[in-house]
Amino acid sequence: MKLVAITSVLALLPSLLFAQTRPEDRRRFFDENEVTTDDLRRIPMPPGPRGPEGVLVLRGGRVFDGTGSPAIAATLVLERNQVKAVLEAGVTDWPADARIIDVSGHTVLPGLIDLHTHLDYTEPNVPIEQAVNPTDATLRGVERLRFFLESGVTSVRDTGSKYDVPFRLKQWVRDNRIPGPRVFAAGQLITGTGGHGAEGLSPRSQLYGAIREASGPDDWREAVRENFKNGADFIKLSSHYTREEVAAAIDEAHTLGLRVTVDAETFYIGWAVEAGADSIEHPLPRTDEVVAMMSDRGVYSVPTLTTYSYIFDLSGGYYGSTSRRFSFSKQANLDVLRRMKEAGIKMGIGTDLVMDWFRFLPSSYISELEWFVEAGYTLPEALVAATKDSAEILGLDDKLGTLEPGKLADVLVVSGRPDEDLRDLANVEIVIRDGHIVIEDGRVFVPRHEPVPEPPARER
Repeated sequence: MKLVAITSVLALLPSLLFAQTRPEDRRRFFDENEVTTDDLRRIPMPPGPRGPEGVLVLRGGRVFDGTGSPAIAATLVLERNQVKAVLEAGVTDWPADARIIDVSGHTVLPGLIDLHTHLDYTEPNVPIEQAVNPTDATLRGVERLRFFLESGVTSVRDTGSKYDVPFRLKQWVRDNRIPGPRVFAAGQLITGTGGHGAEGLSPRSQLYGAIREASGPDDWREAVRENFKNGADFIKLSSHYTREEVAAAIDEAHTLGLRVTVDAETFYIGWAVEAGADSIEHPLPRTDEVVAMMSDRGVYSVPTLTTYSYIFDLSGGYYGSTSRRFSFSKQANLDVLRRMKEAGIKMGIGTDLVMDWFRFLPSSYISELEWFVEAGYTLPEALVAATKDSAEILGLDDKLGTLEPGKLADVLVVSGRPDEDLRDLANVEIVIRDGHIVIEDGRVFVPRHEPVPEPPARER
């Protein structure tokens, strides 16, 4: 028996000794003037202006910049797709031809971030032929993007969708062809054969196309490479797996420069943390020792208490799943959140709105913030979790999450004071993504297209 255990440890040693336990930071290979894509892939781009022409000034409101500083009376100045300045109230240091919007009585804050979404998830009573259809899945994603945008969310992390659906949505939003928040996509969820999401998986399953089953360390590496090839911004893994499998997948992702988040529970969380996981999803059971290890290693967490609250309210519990073989409840989930906060684990906001629950927005997003407050966060700290901390978990805190000069112009304007009453976040008036006004007067704003001249007519 001892010989078997020793042999298993020796077999695992190479992957542990030579594993890339943190993502390779590609930024160190660029000089400071290099232009790259505004995502985790950081692909070189041609230099030149980006975003709409001109300067936009939001004047007369309160600015909550997301850094942790209190909200102050100030003016936000945006130039093209970047924050130009945050000016003291009364200072008018901007070009004469700037567009000025009076936001008196409003709070200006960074665009919110949702770190756990499934953009193409089907709804109840949808025929299976329609549920698995990539075209319908894409259209479902377009609708969800609008709901998030109208709720003040300017970035979403899609943690598993069908085929290349999230990558197409990302491209169309990036090119400003459809309204929506920035999309950072994992591609397919990678799990062991019959693991979470793959229980009974077949072409007649609603999740078909969104799950990549893998078996053995080499296949787990290959699954990571497939998602990278398709355009993944990060990698999403889920139990079950062996120690060797999760270590191989994380090593491969980190070597490619991608972060890894893991949907796991009980002892699988410990295995993922040991292997170098960057963050852990959900409030599922874990020991105090694993919580301490997460804290020591700087592993993030995205708790998603709200979606489990809906499960308990609507179904009474999470039943019929071999990947949920444990007891848990609203109180148990809150206890996990509190234990992680007390351990100093940095956490971000994710809603995981499956089924038709995206229709609860923006209330569901605000409810997640309220869970954080119940766990001991102050209201401003919860807002920082939704902006600055969530951007850090994404790996894009150099570009997103705060209103500071040089950051990307993703901005939310709400009526009221959400740092004093979170429910004021529902009063969305203006949303700016990448310098473009995409929500105005609380509604999606799409500029009229600019007609292209017809070709010169030939003689008849």
